[in-house]
Amino acid sequence: MAEFNVQHSLAALGPTFSLPCQPTPVKAPEWLAFNLSLAEALGLPEQYRASDAGLQLFSGNMLASWCQPVAQAYAGHQFAHYVPRLGDGRALLLAEIISCSGQRFDLQLKGAGPTPFSRGGDGRSPIGPVIREYLVSEAMHALGVPTTRALAAVSSGERVYRDETLPGAIITRVAKSHIRIGTFQYVAALGDEARLTEFTDYVITRHYPQCASQNQPYLELLRSVITAQASTVAHWMSLGFIHGVMNTDNMTITGETIDYGPCAFMEAFDENTVFSAIDRRGRYAYRNQPPVALWNLTRFAETLLPLLHAEQSEAITLASSALELFNQQYQTAYLEKMTAKLGIQQSTPDDAQLISSLLALMQQDKVDFTLFFRQLSQPSADNAGKLFSDQNKWRDWCRSWQSRIASQEQNAEERALAMQQMNPALIPRNHLVQQAITQVSEHGDLSLFNQLKQAWLTPFETEGAHAAFSQPATEQERVQRTFCGT
Repeated sequence: MAEFNVQHSLAALGPTFSLPCQPTPVKAPEWLAFNLSLAEALGLPEQYRASDAGLQLFSGNMLASWCQPVAQAYAGHQFAHYVPRLGDGRALLLAEIISCSGQRFDLQLKGAGPTPFSRGGDGRSPIGPVIREYLVSEAMHALGVPTTRALAAVSSGERVYRDETLPGAIITRVAKSHIRIGTFQYVAALGDEARLTEFTDYVITRHYPQCASQNQPYLELLRSVITAQASTVAHWMSLGFIHGVMNTDNMTITGETIDYGPCAFMEAFDENTVFSAIDRRGRYAYRNQPPVALWNLTRFAETLLPLLHAEQSEAITLASSALELFNQQYQTAYLEKMTAKLGIQQSTPDDAQLISSLLALMQQDKVDFTLFFRQLSQPSADNAGKLFSDQNKWRDWCRSWQSRIASQEQNAEERALAMQQMNPALIPRNHLVQQAITQVSEHGDLSLFNQLKQAWLTPFETEGAHAAFSQPATEQERVQRTFCGT
């Protein structure tokens, strides 16, 4: 065990930031999935890799000696309504692992039973949300999006009571950390500047050490978090991903995507698309994700005001100046992603019009977002054009696009190959995720889950048995609503 480097730096900060809590054992755990490649990257001892000891560990039944479980404290704005005390109501941080590459990662059980922050809840998770988070988070990683990862999933052998009785499960997830904007809101609300300084210094040391040497380290931290979130949300938008519940307690300060509850990938392009069953007013619709990210970051900036300057008016000026960078950074990141999807090697501001006119055309015909860009990635754009009803408008746009790329030093095959590395053939289409959930929940059948898990490791490929997973849902298969597992 000497080579296995485990620390507990967050727990060491004391009860202001987390509270000790043991997982509640389950009756009859069984493996659903184990991520061997991630385990190897973490340097997890072999005795816990898809073994009986691992099953006991990742079900919470028998923790290893190196585990020191705590539930993290945080607050948050949920659908813009502030809740001063949320915290990990069904998750426990077991340890921080220093991986083989020297990076620090949280190891967390989710669905492990009640905690001091459960607010009367059972702290459990139905099996469906565990299947969804495992599949979607690992697919997001394969797509290159900053995200939490799934290390293990086990069924509990117990029932979970929601609107109906459902089989339960526990997921083990890995992240650079689970520190959220809501964590800062919780600490700031204590009104103790010393504690706020201590925690902010800890975050800088852990995640943004380059800020420590700057003249204004706390302002640099704010700028760094803004940059990370702007990049992540731009990546979401370029893939048609809709998070579904962008509350401040669901937004990390590292920029990692977290809390895959009512998330989904958009198929028919419509900027107003909402999947979450609890988002009745469309606050977190596809088109609203960038402005909501800025709103959340503004809440983060508010927590740092006491550290930015002794005079509040000057602190607000500094924070406002930093926040003004978000739109610029987001637009730059988004433009780079979208122009790369179009095979444009060096983007210019003029390309924004080419993109917006294309999206307007796609919106008009509700063209499948992923399928269109993948078909555009072929040497000929003929198949992509067949997705549009107004062929005149399509030809007009296509001429503009072809004129834009004509000056590049690439032939059609080279451009197509580059575009195929930016435009996935496979995404976690909602109907496939739901089919896998149904099969596991109702029949204990892991076959489709395992096929999807394997297919989405290589989302830019379509060869072989996985090609069928690239097709959009039929009218009968379409899933319009997704749900949280709380």
